[in-house]
Amino acid sequence: MRFRAIYLIIFSLILTANFSAEALEICGDIRQGELILIKDKNAREIIVSNNLKDRKYKVFDDGISPVALHRDVSQKIKLKVYSLSGAMMSYELQITPAQWDIQRVNGVEQHKVTPSKSHQKEINRELSAVNRALSVHSAYAFWRDGFILPLDGRISGNFGNQRIFNGTPKSPHSGTDIAAPEGTPVKASGNGKVILSGQDYFYTGNMVILDHGAGLQTIYAHLQKAVVKLGDEVKKGDVIGFVGKTGRATGPHLHWGASLNGVRFRPHSLLDINTKTCRKVSDKHRGDEVK
Repeated sequence: MRFRAIYLIIFSLILTANFSAEALEICGDIRQGELILIKDKNAREIIVSNNLKDRKYKVFDDGISPVALHRDVSQKIKLKVYSLSGAMMSYELQITPAQWDIQRVNGVEQHKVTPSKSHQKEINRELSAVNRALSVHSAYAFWRDGFILPLDGRISGNFGNQRIFNGTPKSPHSGTDIAAPEGTPVKASGNGKVILSGQDYFYTGNMVILDHGAGLQTIYAHLQKAVVKLGDEVKKGDVIGFVGKTGRATGPHLHWGASLNGVRFRPHSLLDINTKTCRKVSDKHRGDEVK
């Protein structure tokens, strides 16, 4: 029994040593509101701990895990990286704060700014549909094929801006607005599957949400109309709808959003998902936790 115990201890130390010998890589801009990639070929699960909520992220077979940094994430976060053997390494990351603008939008129908109780049923229908779609965690890996802009146009609203409608402060903007003439085709920004194709939502109007796998979704709102239905598989560049001004909108534009594991992030950070600059991170602490 003594020899067996010694063997197990040595074997465990070897596994931990092998795990720590592989340097963790982080690819992308480590900034509030961005999408980054974490690379460690020995990892099987990553947990991000911050001031908002601890979240688990899927690690694919080659050790890559996409992770979203919330708009309001603290300037220091902790990563717990669990190896295939069960060993854990923890890291502390310094997050660069982002500067968010204030955007004043006037001319919005007042009932879309301060809805009455009579609109609550419509609002609840929308919230339920969106929350259900953004909670999907499929095994697809469509996101690996990269992303493109869903259309060309003027950026009329940036992700993260504080929104003030008709003088009333509202929640920060959860996506990017691209202004274009009504009827302009909107393309799927990446390969995916339609997990929502809804009409006449109170805030977002006609909307499509695509699932790209690993809990990653893209959102297309205020459409004149959608031309895809629930369950359709689409290719990057396929037309999924047309620019409109439905829902809470003062003019024709596309609200393009992105969400990963329930965290909204700047959708433009999808465009270089396969070409992000990577850097190695040394381990901060070796944990003895086994999960």
